[in-house]
Amino acid sequence: MTAPSPLFDFDDASALIEADVDGILRSAALGGAQIRASVAAAEEGVRDRLHGVHPRSVVLVGGDVRAGRAAELVVALFSDRCAVPLVAAPATPPWVGPLDIVVVAGDDAGDPALAASIDGALRRSAEVVVDAPDEGPVRSVAAGRALVLAPRVHVPTAYAFTRHLAVFCAVLDSLEASRLGSALPDLGRIADSVDAESARDHPSNEVFENPAKSLATRMLSRRVVIAGDSQTTAVLARHATDSLLMVAGVIATPAALPDALVARNRLLDSSAGPDAYDPFFHDEELDGPAPAAPVRVFVLSTDEDRPAARRRAAALPDMELVSVVGEFEAREVPSALEQVAVLTARLELAVAYLRLAGGR
Repeated sequence: MTAPSPLFDFDDASALIEADVDGILRSAALGGAQIRASVAAAEEGVRDRLHGVHPRSVVLVGGDVRAGRAAELVVALFSDRCAVPLVAAPATPPWVGPLDIVVVAGDDAGDPALAASIDGALRRSAEVVVDAPDEGPVRSVAAGRALVLAPRVHVPTAYAFTRHLAVFCAVLDSLEASRLGSALPDLGRIADSVDAESARDHPSNEVFENPAKSLATRMLSRRVVIAGDSQTTAVLARHATDSLLMVAGVIATPAALPDALVARNRLLDSSAGPDAYDPFFHDEELDGPAPAAPVRVFVLSTDEDRPAARRRAAALPDMELVSVVGEFEAREVPSALEQVAVLTARLELAVAYLRLAGGR
């Protein structure tokens, strides 16, 4: 990893590729492939298995942070339109029974809690789908009793969020009783949109035409708050700050937009500092502690009315609206799920660029 520097040249494609010894840019760009692989895996087994099933509820069990965030996101997106109750849980609830469908997701096949969630759902005779590697304790518990959708596109766990999201949506799409119909968009089209975003964010594209690089440059050398303007984007904000910490070592704060607006005056106070501060000439013994880095608030939005979303956040000091509305040419405004998938790709690639720049 290169040393932290606000002068890092994000347009030097060869330097970026040389610095990427762990292949994190490639991993972050595989979101579309993960969606297609998850849909293909679901079509091979889930659709037939769930045909004609009318469950009492669908329980999405997130066995780790990324799977849990994906479960929360699906519930936020579809719970008000799904004909059966959707529940997100960190483990299989004790009330689960033969009338329920349980989707257990995670990335560590050796996690005893993940295996216990699968076993608990099976012992209560629920219909169980497993989104986890088919090995270790998971294989032992699920073998012959649960439908296992093992990952077909292998990426580091930091980039598994998109796969979990796709599996949860594919299960709901296979379940006729959910009656989601047109509310659940075509996952293949979403994969194409994610691939298009990854192409725009390629290292060879310069900052002015590369949304992920542009986002990374605006985060570099600042304290970052990522706010969501809805329940859906608030979940995505939490995923983004998790990624910043895990991949780039950047400490950022997630928030709901109303909470960020309440904290406006505090943000103004914490951003204040000497106008003449120059880190090259600053001497802490003579000049005192260096002022804190300024705060920048990134507001994630899936609002179809982009100007209205900007007006809602306009009171914040140093605010950036992060939205993909208006970036899809020659067709209707994309669904919230499609926007979330594209924003996820953009944010994860921005985090990868920050990592290559040395974080903060």
